[in-house]
Amino acid sequence: MPRTLHLLPLLLLFLLQRSCLFVQSAIGVNWGTLASHRISPPVVVDLLRQNKIQKVKLFDSNLEFIRALMGSGIEVMVGIPNEVLGSLASSVSVSDAFVAQNISRFMVKGGADIRYIAVGNEPFLTSYQGQFQQYVLPAMANIQQSLTKANLAGYVKLVVPCNADAYQSPSLPSQGAFRADLTQLMTQLLTFLNTNGSPFLVNIYPFLSLYQSSDFPQDYAFFEGSTHPVVDGPNVYYNAFDGNYDTLVAALNKLGFGQMPIAIGEVGWPTEGAPSANLSAARAFNQGLISHVLSNKGTPLRPGVPPVDVYLFSLLDEEQKSVLPGNFERHWGIFSFDGQAKYPLNLGLGNRVLKNAKDVNYMPARWCVANPFKDLDGAVNHINLACDIADCTTLYYGGSCNAIGEKGNISYAFNSYYQLQKQDAKSCDFDGLGMITYLDPSISDCRFLVGVDDVVNAGFRVHSGNFIFWVLGLFWVFVCICNCGSL
Repeated sequence: MPRTLHLLPLLLLFLLQRSCLFVQSAIGVNWGTLASHRISPPVVVDLLRQNKIQKVKLFDSNLEFIRALMGSGIEVMVGIPNEVLGSLASSVSVSDAFVAQNISRFMVKGGADIRYIAVGNEPFLTSYQGQFQQYVLPAMANIQQSLTKANLAGYVKLVVPCNADAYQSPSLPSQGAFRADLTQLMTQLLTFLNTNGSPFLVNIYPFLSLYQSSDFPQDYAFFEGSTHPVVDGPNVYYNAFDGNYDTLVAALNKLGFGQMPIAIGEVGWPTEGAPSANLSAARAFNQGLISHVLSNKGTPLRPGVPPVDVYLFSLLDEEQKSVLPGNFERHWGIFSFDGQAKYPLNLGLGNRVLKNAKDVNYMPARWCVANPFKDLDGAVNHINLACDIADCTTLYYGGSCNAIGEKGNISYAFNSYYQLQKQDAKSCDFDGLGMITYLDPSISDCRFLVGVDDVVNAGFRVHSGNFIFWVLGLFWVFVCICNCGSL
């Protein structure tokens, strides 16, 4: 028999494996809600459609957001907060109610195209010290059972967004392995995902690697090549994304799930709040990422096999996010809070640049600034009060308003508070140190915002914020009924 025929079975096996893994990457976005100035959900959905974005990831099951997405054709991933996992894990009745209230009633003709449910948000994060780990798999089992009852189990897939700290490597990607405390749990999770046809969802942030380590090579965080590549046997890594991604691939291989599809739940670069966070860096990273992923080159351990989906973080800035990790946390958006593009970006979806939001309902064009005829020596306490409530992160080191001077700082703080208070005239008093102006005080790249009139949106916070209490309340009612029935 010719030697080539001996190789035929191996060749067929290789082609079969590649065909099972081959995917065409799709670019989506994360749509968060931690903002006091919110453009209305219909305007956001129109923004998504203008930019031909067909996938969106939510961090909860905000009913107004889902309603706005109905009929749009946009594929949706809804989220479940970590705090709800315990109740969902304890009762199928709670998961039945969750699916009925947040999933199945929207899955009708002309409804929302919900494809994924994200069970928790980085529940294995080291800083949580294991408080959510025990609930993840029981919650998934219950929700899967509820989806089956609703005849949705074959369409809506369950995933678990994982932080990259779930796996680690001593030095090289090929040495990647899941954390020792997660090995058993990850084996069970991967078995569940594999059985139900779900990808492994991971969040990768090269920016944080650069921000947290002064020794991290800056060019390795981007996609233009690096003077400090990582050599791993026959493989050479020229960017941190590929290195991190293949560390996960190696970890999956070690547990016997080398063919598991991978999706990127969050990845991006902020535009403010740190020396390496600026418009040019954000554009370079995100454009490089998109071009890299859509080229279908894959990575050294998965050549020709890119992630199945990539969700950019984030669609819009969220100025109510915690700044505990850094001031940059409020500035991840590719659009500003009002849906205006921060920089040119080709998403690879048909438009060469981003298109701005239309029909944004701004408040009147007026601002609160420091009164130039007053002694401002006593303004410090007022600035501290304003910035404790409103967002002043652009004034600090690494921000676009960092160099506008003392009076500029005072005016920016006053205006941020004034806009947050819906331009209430009393909120611009500051013991007589503030005054309302109709002349835009913006200075160079430092933009003094005019807020969005989101009175219509006030109800969204109720839906989002009360979701946890609704589920927990329903759970306790169920418990009480069961206990009463046993008396």
